[in-house]
Amino acid sequence: MTNLKKDINEIKEIVSGKKKKKGKKFKIPMSARVKNAFARKNYVTIMKINENHQIEFKKKQIEEQTFWEEEIPRLAAAGHVCYYKKNPMIILPSWSVEPFSPRESYESSMVNGSNSKGFKLLMNAMKLSTLESKKKMPNMLKWILGAGLVAIIGYALITGGA
Repeated sequence: MTNLKKDINEIKEIVSGKKKKKGKKFKIPMSARVKNAFARKNYVTIMKINENHQIEFKKKQIEEQTFWEEEIPRLAAAGHVCYYKKNPMIILPSWSVEPFSPRESYESSMVNGSNSKGFKLLMNAMKLSTLESKKKMPNMLKWILGAGLVAIIGYALITGGA
């Protein structure tokens, strides 16, 4: 019943025109942010996802494509690093030795057919086909109108405007 009540309240808010409050924007904690000087020394922000779905942020240094987390060496190749607002970040599930790889995830979604890239292209094509393109004036019509305007001005100059 609580889900039904929530749905009804959401519908009431939409109908009445009330706007929902915007949530706070996500920010990486200051202690885990990696600035330019640290990034040059191979530091990254580790976003560790625990089994209880809690997230911890830490700053670690990558040495020889590995870093130590909980006394366990973890892999950290270039394919595992993603960037959030110029901050290098590795997403690390605590139950896996290998971090999340955006590249591998993208490639597997292409194979599975769950990638949205093709759908976006189709939607853009459909939107463009529904929009009517503005019909351009043919060049010959422009020349005719221009010649007519020149003729009117020439006639007014020759006759003295009377």
